[in-house]
Amino acid sequence: MSSQDGQRDNSTEQLAAEIGLDAEVDRLYTTDFDAQRTRGREETIGLMGGRPGSSPDYALSRRSRYARILEIISIVRKYDILHGLTPRTLRSLLEELGPTFVKAGQILSMRSEILPKSFCDELAKLRTEVTPMSLEVVLDTLRAEYDVELEQIFSVIEEKPLGSASVAQVHRARLVTGEPVAIKVQRPNVRAVMAQDIQIMRSLARHAKRVMGSDQVLDVKSVVEELWQSFREETDFIVEARALAEFRRNNAECAFVTCPKPYPGLCTRHVVVMEYIEGTPISRTHTLVEDGYDLKEIGVKLVDNYASQMLDDGFFHADPHPGNVVISDGKIVYLDLGLMGRLSAHDRRALADMVFAVGDLDTPRLKDGLLRFSVATDATVDHAQLLSDLDAVVQDFGTATLADLDLSQFLNAIITLARRSGIELPGSVTMLARSLVTLEGTVDDLLADESIVHIIALHIASDISPLDEGRREVEQYTREMRLASHGLLRAASQAPLAMDMLTRGQLRVNMDIPGSKDPIADFSHAFDRLTLGIVIAGLFIGSSVIYFAGMKPLLFGIPIMGFVGFVVAFILGVWLFLDIMRESRRGR
Repeated sequence: MSSQDGQRDNSTEQLAAEIGLDAEVDRLYTTDFDAQRTRGREETIGLMGGRPGSSPDYALSRRSRYARILEIISIVRKYDILHGLTPRTLRSLLEELGPTFVKAGQILSMRSEILPKSFCDELAKLRTEVTPMSLEVVLDTLRAEYDVELEQIFSVIEEKPLGSASVAQVHRARLVTGEPVAIKVQRPNVRAVMAQDIQIMRSLARHAKRVMGSDQVLDVKSVVEELWQSFREETDFIVEARALAEFRRNNAECAFVTCPKPYPGLCTRHVVVMEYIEGTPISRTHTLVEDGYDLKEIGVKLVDNYASQMLDDGFFHADPHPGNVVISDGKIVYLDLGLMGRLSAHDRRALADMVFAVGDLDTPRLKDGLLRFSVATDATVDHAQLLSDLDAVVQDFGTATLADLDLSQFLNAIITLARRSGIELPGSVTMLARSLVTLEGTVDDLLADESIVHIIALHIASDISPLDEGRREVEQYTREMRLASHGLLRAASQAPLAMDMLTRGQLRVNMDIPGSKDPIADFSHAFDRLTLGIVIAGLFIGSSVIYFAGMKPLLFGIPIMGFVGFVVAFILGVWLFLDIMRESRRGR
């Protein structure tokens, strides 16, 4: 760090101390991440209004809920959606409905399998082209956050925003200490509006569950709760400031990836002040080529670093759409770290195993990885059926070339299969799946003949040294030996009781075979058929021997005993065949 940089950092700290924010922010930044996320704001919302003790930020009530429902209905009727929507009117409708629906539109813009390309292209504008706030609103919001005049903090705040999204707006500015910064200002009342919309969605989810039943493939309630959790984190800018600092630490040794540096002393729950970085959006491929960049190199490095975020750090950008990634001075710069995902070490190992399992067409290994990923598993999981279903998934996707692999369909197939099988996956998995689909759309124009799955697999393989592989094998062997030894000890401890019951004639064996109501009767019936088959074969063989031996008496030159044996064997064979056919029809 240069001496000039050191002076600026000291000046910024002094500035923060003067406006009375540094002590509070330092306390927030030194607490545990999870504790900070819930510190002082265990806000929850009920279906019909706020629960006692809920955060005053939301001020939810039955009256405001119904008022919002009427407002939504009025806006929808205004656009006359029953007679069709054009891409532009759909974007305008979502903008007018508010930030929650704008966020939904941003997600839909990356789902070309759901909407036509013209709609996706128009909805993509919701990422940065939402109707901006006026500068006066921005200044009023900033004044409400600081205890001193803005002129004592910022020497310049540009009127034209750098970008305007559903939750916040970004303006370029300059601190009085000279550093160029970007100010991210949260829209007024956005938390209350989004909380109200999610409250309405909760009500709809409850009614949808009644209509769809418990066997629904998509757990609507869990989707809404995930949206609520991501909303809480995305609208608390202290969390984003912490994410910026953590992301920079994780990528400090990476020469080609970074993010803006936050100014903790100036960050609040509704404002983030960060380093201003000017760059070329990754979607402007022509400009990047003109500037001398290799698009494939950018794409490969972007995906490889994302694999490092997921599998090495366990802290990944959960919304890597093109508007959040720029290229500046030879570096990939991530912007807008309001929504981040986390994976534990256990989940990262399970994910790596699943990637290799698909590549090796190893269904049992894929099943084991999926079960390890789960947070809860139904005791009635049919493992044979699960293996069969995963076989179909592996055959559909594992045999495709990496360039042709449809990642979104593959991930959706795995998640749908898990839900249908009674396997509850953590929310981080659906967030990760959505993030990978978004990343795939982001690098689509950069990697024409590559697959992000292939790059991630190479990253995993390169990170596993022979020593690491040996250590993992030893760990797995030790774990399996431990389970086996405990199983043997438990069996040995029960042996005296089993022997005592056996000598008294009290030992019974309960047998349950799927698809069979009475396994013993079924086995007895099968053995009866087998015995009859042996008898029929014996009659045919014995009659043949008698015929060729020419044993007397004869009837029309044929031994009578041989003739009778043939007739009896034929009748029994026809009867056995008809019995098998009748039982087969009953089974169908």
